[in-house]
Amino acid sequence: MTTNSRTRLERVRASVGIACLALQQIQDDLTADDVDQAELGAILSELIEDTDPPGGLTPALAQLVTVAAQRAEHLEPDRDGDASHFLHESAALITDDAGARMLWAARALHPQGESA
Repeated sequence: MTTNSRTRLERVRASVGIACLALQQIQDDLTADDVDQAELGAILSELIEDTDPPGGLTPALAQLVTVAAQRAEHLEPDRDGDASHFLHESAALITDDAGARMLWAARALHPQGESA
């Protein structure tokens, strides 16, 4: 592993650590005793809606996995798609399955879509 690779991996580890801390804060907010139905729906909407650049958490995660899939396409031996195929499928599941289900839950909790 080159020095650049080690530095890149260290940056990724640090970024993942920051993201985990942010997600822990959201989890803490979700477990607060005063979170009501409308606020829970609004919080879920924030996680999935692509309305504020760079968008919600779900589209951003799907984009990250898509970029990894595109890179894998160029690195796979014989360009057989063993890795990139699964990454592309993962990105689709994040947006199509997980994102849609979270949106349905958010709308069920807060059908007006008003800010909490």
